[in-house]
Amino acid sequence: MTNFKFPDNFLWGGAVAANQCEGAYLEDGKGLSLVDLLPSVEEGRWDALVDPQKTMATKYNYYPSHESIDFYHRYKEDIKLFAEMGFKCFRLSISWPRIFPNGDETVPNEKGLEFYDKVFAECHKYGIEPVVTINHFDTPVGLMKDYNGWANRKTIDFYLNFCETIFKRYKDQVKYWMTFNEINMILHIPMFGGGMDITNAENPEEMKYQAIHHQLVASAMATKLGHEINPENMIGCMLAAGTTYPNTPNPNDIWKAMEADREGYFFVDVQARGYYPSYSKRLFKEKNIQLKMEDGDLEVMRDHTVDYVAFSYYSSRLTSADPEVNKETEGNVFATLKNPYLKASEWGWQIDPLGLRITMNAIYDRYQKPLFIVENGLGAVDKVEADGSINDDYRIDYLREHVREMGEAMEDGVELLGYTPWGCIDLVSAGSGEMKKRYGFIYVDRDNEGKGTLNRSKKKSFDWYKKVIETNGTDLA
Repeated sequence: MTNFKFPDNFLWGGAVAANQCEGAYLEDGKGLSLVDLLPSVEEGRWDALVDPQKTMATKYNYYPSHESIDFYHRYKEDIKLFAEMGFKCFRLSISWPRIFPNGDETVPNEKGLEFYDKVFAECHKYGIEPVVTINHFDTPVGLMKDYNGWANRKTIDFYLNFCETIFKRYKDQVKYWMTFNEINMILHIPMFGGGMDITNAENPEEMKYQAIHHQLVASAMATKLGHEINPENMIGCMLAAGTTYPNTPNPNDIWKAMEADREGYFFVDVQARGYYPSYSKRLFKEKNIQLKMEDGDLEVMRDHTVDYVAFSYYSSRLTSADPEVNKETEGNVFATLKNPYLKASEWGWQIDPLGLRITMNAIYDRYQKPLFIVENGLGAVDKVEADGSINDDYRIDYLREHVREMGEAMEDGVELLGYTPWGCIDLVSAGSGEMKKRYGFIYVDRDNEGKGTLNRSKKKSFDWYKKVIETNGTDLA
């Protein structure tokens, strides 16, 4: 396809998360976020997720999130750079513990609310539409310690209090919302996704799905609340997406791939269709899961579905039903076989632009709701040359091919609201706790040990993306 023109109102932008960019981790009354407990990659970051109680009792040398890239104090400089690129929107999250430090308070922290007032005002100064994730892997630590997070139904009320506070406060500043970031990740990293410790659970799968039920009810109730406070609000769900391919034409492989995709669709089936999918009955039976529901749960999920389906896409996945073949290798948090037809990034994430088109068509066919790609990008080690330039042609190549396939999918009939590549400015990697794994158009002088000036500089991809936005996607050269 050549010279596809994106719609005039297409939302080009970029994406970050509070817990990976803000820093100022205890400033102005902020409480602890889950990420604030996680040490650097050199000190066993993923061990912290396996044993959160040990992490809370252990002192490490360096926590990357504590200062991160200091967006908290540098947001004006960063948003000005986004505006220079021509951003139409900016996806960010509101730190829950910055507004409610322990999570269960009734009165919000005014200093935290004021910070986002300033951020949103700065966005609107340049005509940038904020796209806000309400809970992006930062359930307050207090809710995990005192209630075991989303495993406890009380967390629904705490979340809704948070939602009501920000919906009312930013009623005239924010139109686009998402209830949870990558809601399906609770199955893979329950501490991050659910703010809970499942290590001592009698049936860990039941605890996870009970927490999922609480999040799905909370999402529906938040959608209802958001529409009541401002009928103009567009409220979406958000999935970590990527179609799973069967390793061979063997029907067993095809079935295994379908099951893998259903694992994620399960969440959006509820949020976009309004009911638990038919296959959930067998799933719960085989995993010996008995969900505790309250009167009205199913009705609120049915009556308050989302306005759009947002998702992250980094790569497709590959699976086999053969246990000998299916010796899975790590790719992101999702285990996947290596696809011999695809190249991979330095971190082993397989690069599959056509997979984005396939994923978009699959999601749109299933839900018939507008889509929003809110994460996509290439994590890589960037080299600063002697003259200060950063020639990230590999990132340009990755994004160019993905934007091209976005256009193809839209030609296929898929309705797409916008595109916000992940980590538009370098930030701390959630997956590995590193700074050297960079995604941004803007380089931040900070290394894995926390050294560096934090100065911002433009990469080659900065000017490329600026041109893409200026031409509304017609010039990808």
